[in-house]
Amino acid sequence: MLCFPNAKINIGLNVVSKRTDGFHNIETVFYPIGLQDIIEITPTSTHVEFINTGVQINGNETDNLVVKVYQYFKENYQLSNIKLHLHKQIPFGAGLGGGSADAAFTAVALNRQFELNLPNEQLEAIVSIFGSDCAFFVKNTPAFGFGRGNELSEINLNLSGYYLVLVNPGIHVATKDAYSLINPAVPLVSVSEAIKQPITEWKYVLSNDFERSVFTLFPEIENLKEQLYKLGALYAQMSGSGSSVFGIFSTEPDEMAFNSNYFVWKGKL
Repeated sequence: MLCFPNAKINIGLNVVSKRTDGFHNIETVFYPIGLQDIIEITPTSTHVEFINTGVQINGNETDNLVVKVYQYFKENYQLSNIKLHLHKQIPFGAGLGGGSADAAFTAVALNRQFELNLPNEQLEAIVSIFGSDCAFFVKNTPAFGFGRGNELSEINLNLSGYYLVLVNPGIHVATKDAYSLINPAVPLVSVSEAIKQPITEWKYVLSNDFERSVFTLFPEIENLKEQLYKLGALYAQMSGSGSSVFGIFSTEPDEMAFNSNYFVWKGKL
């Protein structure tokens, strides 16, 4: 079985309050984009095997989220052995939810492969164990995220016809560092209300609270956002806690000159 976990962008992101469990309450809009990883699941009669090609993921393979998700399902639903092949194309640690997407798509694929017939709500609860934004990728449709980001409500947002330019400078932004300079506060206008404004107004009403702290630590990321606006973006923002920055354009942008070491992805929304 093949599946194609896609990345997401955050449109607006407010850190509202700190929770007693050590996490933070946020509000944001999750929007899926066409940048994808590839996961192949193959039954095997021997032993569990994990293969990583494409972008190499550092660390022990047992720490990979797709392996953790499989082990959870194996223990709780008595699955047989499989080979998991993850071809990684989404930059990790980049605010794009690549690891979370891999985890959620693995859960959905296992549910189908082994005919477990678990409903989406149960899958969302399971994958939330592995990451706050994993639940979004189960249905994988535009959603307003709140709580830790694992509570979702559907929204009517369709950006088809617009073009997206995504730039990742290869800077790893530690989530702990991104949160360290933030003072949580309830915004005057919720993301769920601000997103209803025309896209030409978003730059005035939608912001990412992480930008203040991350731009202070890494001015290079702020420069990318400014560059996207100079290229004609209707709206530009850092995604998640960084370091990827995206611009939404009304027409396909001309060739763009970015540092050759940057990861650049361009596609239709």
